[in-house]
Amino acid sequence: MSTRSEALAQRIEDGAEALAAYAQGLSDAQWRSTVPPDGRQVGVIVHHVASMYPIEIHLASELASGKRVEGVTWDVVAEINAKHAREHAGVGKHEAITLLRQNSQAAAKAVRAIGDEQLDRAAPVSLNADAPLTTQFFIEDHALRHSWHHLAKIKAALQRL
Repeated sequence: MSTRSEALAQRIEDGAEALAAYAQGLSDAQWRSTVPPDGRQVGVIVHHVASMYPIEIHLASELASGKRVEGVTWDVVAEINAKHAREHAGVGKHEAITLLRQNSQAAAKAVRAIGDEQLDRAAPVSLNADAPLTTQFFIEDHALRHSWHHLAKIKAALQRL
């Protein structure tokens, strides 16, 4: 295992655990509060982060193997997010936090298996205007950042209540 892969994996775990710990302490009303600007409920967002790990890691694995990421656009992401929000509107706290912990651990395990050469490999990514991104950047910008990003949005929304 590479030192870089271990550091990335640890940061994925840290972010997921920070989100899980914060979410665990929320009241039912806070869990159902909406987060601007997209209007999804806190619980739906926690479940969303959990649900995206497998997709994010799959795409990172594609880059690690030298394959380009095609067909992933912000419109596609918006459709995935909207569908997820509809399907999981009433998600329970225990279910979402359990999935968050499970999927973040699986993501971290997959990242730990990526070597330095693979982390440095770059290929075009359709989500980013076909810019040739490295696997490491993609991991940092998606699987790693995702929980931190939404945790900050959730905290900001709940402070306004």
